[in-house]
Amino acid sequence: MNSPAIDSPCVGICQIDKATRLCTGCARTLHEIAGWVQLGEAERSRIMAELPARRGKGAA
Repeated sequence: MNSPAIDSPCVGICQIDKATRLCTGCARTLHEIAGWVQLGEAERSRIMAELPARRGKGAA
């Protein structure tokens, strides 16, 4: 039986901005990236909702 796919904001540009400590591609923290598959759906949804504002602060 196949597991459902986990949505990810990853765009394949994996570099951490030294000033913001966020990935320049997806705007997640290293902690969020490393634990993404273990996070529950609600937590991933919360993070996904925050990403546009993070990008607006220079993360991407």
